[in-house]
Amino acid sequence: QVQLVESGGGLVQAGGSLRLSCAASGRTFSSYAMGWFRQAPGKEREFVAAISWIDGSTYYLDSVKGRFTISRDNAKNTLYLQMNSLKPEDTAVYYCAANSKIATMPAPWGYWGQGTQVTVSS
Repeated sequence: QVQLVESGGGLVQAGGSLRLSCAASGRTFSSYAMGWFRQAPGKEREFVAAISWIDGSTYYLDSVKGRFTISRDNAKNTLYLQMNSLKPEDTAVYYCAANSKIATMPAPWGYWGQGTQVTVSS
């Protein structure tokens, strides 16, 4: 079992920045692929970014490339998402997820946090 708790969401103006954190506990954090998903009102949950536990490779949704950076600190059992140049369309609940391997669809991911709200005002 892996328990995930997100933090760092909030209200920010367009063009601003936020850093989300996801604290993990339970099984060995370093042996899991980790990812961020988001879900806006009335929309399906979508993949945002992921990082491999094997070699640290990163993957991003096209619309966040160059603006968002995913990283992990295995010593602190923490996953991060640095979000810069935020846009109103980034407004959503952001979820941290863990899985044995990376997938760009939500269904395969085995563990989820409770989510943190990010609101970007125009």
